[in-house]
Amino acid sequence: MSTTGVTSVTGTTLVIGATGTTGSRTCAQLAAAGYAVRAAGRKATPVAGAEAVAFDWYAPGTHTAALDGVDRVYVIPPVGDPDPAAVVLPFLRRARAAGVRRAVLLSASSIPEGGPAVGQVHAALPGIFGEWAVLRPSWFMQNFTGGHLHARSIRTEGIIRTATGTGRVGFVDAEDIAAVAVRALTDVHAPDADLVLTGPEALAYDDIAAVVTEVTGRPVAHRALTHEEMRDRLAALMPGEFAAMLAGMDRAIAEGSEDRVTDSVLRLTGHPARSFRAFAERELTSAQSG
Repeated sequence: MSTTGVTSVTGTTLVIGATGTTGSRTCAQLAAAGYAVRAAGRKATPVAGAEAVAFDWYAPGTHTAALDGVDRVYVIPPVGDPDPAAVVLPFLRRARAAGVRRAVLLSASSIPEGGPAVGQVHAALPGIFGEWAVLRPSWFMQNFTGGHLHARSIRTEGIIRTATGTGRVGFVDAEDIAAVAVRALTDVHAPDADLVLTGPEALAYDDIAAVVTEVTGRPVAHRALTHEEMRDRLAALMPGEFAAMLAGMDRAIAEGSEDRVTDSVLRLTGHPARSFRAFAERELTSAQSG
């Protein structure tokens, strides 16, 4: 559990990607705790309790206003960019020169420090900021809600298709990711660490299907595909390179890459990570009744 306490943050926290899965929740939790928040996104979408500002990774002219008066930043790299370091690192150096003293980077459990894509940003971050953290969450529980591929197939067919076999994943609630982000941004002492975030248990997709069935009362099954079948199915929905990457992640899960749990949520926030059953009862029951 974090015992450092929360500092009296006098400056503003910039949240990049403020309408996204973790960004929106981080904005909401910061605002609810009374912190000054600037919500950054391409369209300056209003976010309750926060000041909205236009921000585009590929338009450096938008960065000046976003950084004005900011002393800490939650960084969500551009989605789908194979080389995010090319735009994120110049921004982070500019932010440090502008007076930002702490940065919290969202990465992923599947990408190590120095690895591909955001792994390059991860490797450089401690050399830019004296106060930092890298959040590396496992797969989101929110992948089974809203417009996500699994959520749609659950609603329309009662099926979850993956190439993960019996591989297990420490699925994590985005609310818990946001809670860790808030502490990493506002505690007196920054974590200065790489934090792998998971839920309290590692579950196979068969387990997920069973919980969804029990919670919603509608039968849901996991249908195991081969790597090639998954790749081809995804390629009909998205660019082939991205489809191949996602299918490759499924294969890595089948080989055990995500079969782990950590106590990072408990240590940073003081409360245990939520279980998938608790998440499903909160999110899927209300979705069914709506």
